[in-house]
Amino acid sequence: MHSASMTGTSFSDRAFSASALLGRLSRFNAAAAFLAPLLTRLVLGYAFFLTRRGKWMNFDKTVGFFTQLGIPMPQANAAFVSSLEVFGGLLLIAGLGTRVISLLLGSTMVVALLTADKESFLGALGSDLTEVTPVVYLLFLCWLGLYGAGRLSLDTLVWRRFGPGNDRSD
Repeated sequence: MHSASMTGTSFSDRAFSASALLGRLSRFNAAAAFLAPLLTRLVLGYAFFLTRRGKWMNFDKTVGFFTQLGIPMPQANAAFVSSLEVFGGLLLIAGLGTRVISLLLGSTMVVALLTADKESFLGALGSDLTEVTPVVYLLFLCWLGLYGAGRLSLDTLVWRRFGPGNDRSD
């Protein structure tokens, strides 16, 4: 007796079931696709907001640290970077200006890798770069910069309202 007959299902029935399952998974993936950029924005935005808020609360220490790193105009740069990271974090959470903010915050991560985290970055080359926080942040920021904020964001609402094909001149 044939083994497919013993189970009560034929090969074509099993193939159809696999096809149906793949179809369901594909529909689920499409429906849940908004989660990746949303969760990335929320986690990164919150991290930037909380940790960088400390730069404002301890501004003199931040200026001293920037001076020690040899960053030019340490007071102005500390004010700029602290503001960018606090307000940029909030904008990431909201999903507003995500691509521009990701580019700007990414540039602060590059500077961090070249200055404050230089030793840990160079030490991790050839081993585990995920141990260096600015590298991980930079990768996620690059991803957001390339792919955008996702469907559940203010960027999407603004684009739908004011993007091409939405002439509001009347």
